[in-house]
Amino acid sequence: MTFRTPPVTAWSAALIAALIGFGGTVALVVQAMRVLGGSPEQTGSAVTALCLAIGLAGGALSLGLRMPVVLAWSTPGAALLAGTTAQVSWPVAIGVFLVAALLAIVLGLVPALGRLAEKIPSAVASAMLAGVLLPFCLTLFRTAAVDPVLVGVILAVFLAARQRAPLYALLLALAAGVALTLFRGGLSLPESGQILGMLRPQGPVFEPAAIVSLALPLFLVTLVSQNLPGLVVLRTAGYRPPPRPLLAGVGLASLLAAPFGAHGVNLAAITAAICTNPDAHPDAAQRWGVGVIYAGFYLLLALFSPFLVGVFLALPHAVIAALTGLALIPALLGALEGMLAPAADRDPAIVTFLATASGLSLLGIGSAFWGLMAGFFALGARALLRRQSRRT
Repeated sequence: MTFRTPPVTAWSAALIAALIGFGGTVALVVQAMRVLGGSPEQTGSAVTALCLAIGLAGGALSLGLRMPVVLAWSTPGAALLAGTTAQVSWPVAIGVFLVAALLAIVLGLVPALGRLAEKIPSAVASAMLAGVLLPFCLTLFRTAAVDPVLVGVILAVFLAARQRAPLYALLLALAAGVALTLFRGGLSLPESGQILGMLRPQGPVFEPAAIVSLALPLFLVTLVSQNLPGLVVLRTAGYRPPPRPLLAGVGLASLLAAPFGAHGVNLAAITAAICTNPDAHPDAAQRWGVGVIYAGFYLLLALFSPFLVGVFLALPHAVIAALTGLALIPALLGALEGMLAPAADRDPAIVTFLATASGLSLLGIGSAFWGLMAGFFALGARALLRRQSRRT
């Protein structure tokens, strides 16, 4: 198969997807690393490692499989980590990232586990994700009590863009928030700091409570809300993606990047839809080039990621909280739709949603795990009652 020079549309689609993927949710990643005890240097290393993993692994998979494999960092996973109430140190966080990556690799290598994961009711998994995201979206409006002008401006820009240019809505709202902060003089960048990308390794510490409350939910929420939809996007575009190599590949990329602070990379869904449709490249057989170009843009982002992280760390907390809540509204909407779509599973789903959103913490284990357990308990109780009713 001969390679032809990609058209201009391939470059523009890849650039838009990279800017949306990075700019729309980098504030959430920064917030997550803050919660986990990461210093500014460690946060810069984390974003650098994430961008490198997305670029190198995505480019290799696109080239090897001859299809546009578009990767992203785990946005729901970052939300899960940012919302944790557990007191976690940075070495413990590294241990969490490594375990979640290992689980993804094992899932890709063992077919039976893949079939088992697919049997998790989508309503329960979506409900856990919705419960994780809800507190962040509510914080957007709680921030209005502190800064009503900021919330009003970014919300107005977001809603208007959703009607006129939905793909750019998050990016435009982000630009509006930063511009308003600059206009007010609320952005004070450090006088000196790292500009070019850097990697700062950290040895892991494995704590059982953190593994149960963070690593397992991180793995599950990334699988159900990112990797599986990412496979669907590729199938919808007319490709036949091999699930096992792709899942093992993103797991391996996450494993290699985890010691530097990367919480996890996965198959993209929304940004992948930009790069896999005919508007990006009319020839489906040559469209893998869009994935390679997208990967190249992420390598450029990795080059300057500490500077970009420094900008977000310099933003006031209210701005970060508002932008994070706004960025997660589309994800929350999708999770709520998935939670309520199967009418038969709504009772277990609502139990999962409420338990997760409550912030419940028992035995040092966070609410995402207990939400899943509550949902599985409801499913088990329903199956038991149905079995008994058949016998009587």
